[in-house]
Amino acid sequence: MSRLRRMSPRPRRSYDQYCSAARALDAVGDRWTLLIVRELLAGPRRYTDLHADLPGVSTDVLASRLRDMERDGLATRRRLPPPGAATVYELTARGRGLLPVLEALGAWGADDLTERRPTDAVRAHWFALPLLRALRRAGVEEGLVEVRLAEGHFHLYAGGAAGEGPVYGDGPAPGEPDARLALDADTCAALGRGEPGLVEAVRDGRVVVGGEGPAAKALREAAG
Repeated sequence: MSRLRRMSPRPRRSYDQYCSAARALDAVGDRWTLLIVRELLAGPRRYTDLHADLPGVSTDVLASRLRDMERDGLATRRRLPPPGAATVYELTARGRGLLPVLEALGAWGADDLTERRPTDAVRAHWFALPLLRALRRAGVEEGLVEVRLAEGHFHLYAGGAAGEGPVYGDGPAPGEPDARLALDADTCAALGRGEPGLVEAVRDGRVVVGGEGPAAKALREAAG
């Protein structure tokens, strides 16, 4: 963390093109930047947590990308009060505005998420954004949804794209969720492709729905 404070930001690199896509890529086109945004959509994160959930990134590159994101107004850094007393990074409104970009990229790349390669790392919460899309397609527009995979648990805030809080979180839901979904990673990947839809996956038993909240009842009723 001290290195983050000592090192000055690197000079901004630019395509030098008067084009909105080029301007956007000036800010987020570097390797790892959008994946850092993906992690920060879960809310404030410590540097060590980011590094743990971005396997393959070096400490120097992560520190550099975070400085760039602060400079470009995508993220901010703050110190938590005691007893936490840790430095955390979080998205600004501008950084949070990248959620639709990440969702579109995920949808575009979903067809490539087929058989897992031996070198592939996986974290349960990496399925959060595809499942948010699947919930919307199933008509679940709001509510707290807990998801249980063999790889771990995470929770989603359906409708979180419209608010200011986290879009998802690692681990079990804080409090009683509106629905609990139990499924496997292959089904998560298939839902990201829309094959099948969430309601169909509930109907054929690939997704087990628990809970008595509105989201759980809506999914069970839609599945018949």
